Amino acid sequence: MDTTIRNLDEQAYKALRARAVLEGRTVGEVINEAIRGYLARPTPGKGSLRALKPKRFPPGNENLSSEIDAILYGSGPVRIPR
Repeated sequence: MDTTIRNLDEQAYKALRARAVLEGRTVGEVINEAIRGYLARPTPGKGSLRALKPKRFPPGNENLSSEIDAILYGSGPVRIPR
């Protein structure tokens, strides 16, 4: 398929063309490879929040939520005995 692509970065295109020549390939072959690689990546935003797994904070952060509240809302730090 022949097509015209507008608004390409001129320097990036020149570098792509030079590398393609060094590899003995056409610009079209390299662009097709790049398109296939792009399309093979997972689509962002298609994942589910339910798929996320919670991770524990490292030891020493047991009061982190209270400390953040103290910083945000100006109350003194809440100390919970260990």
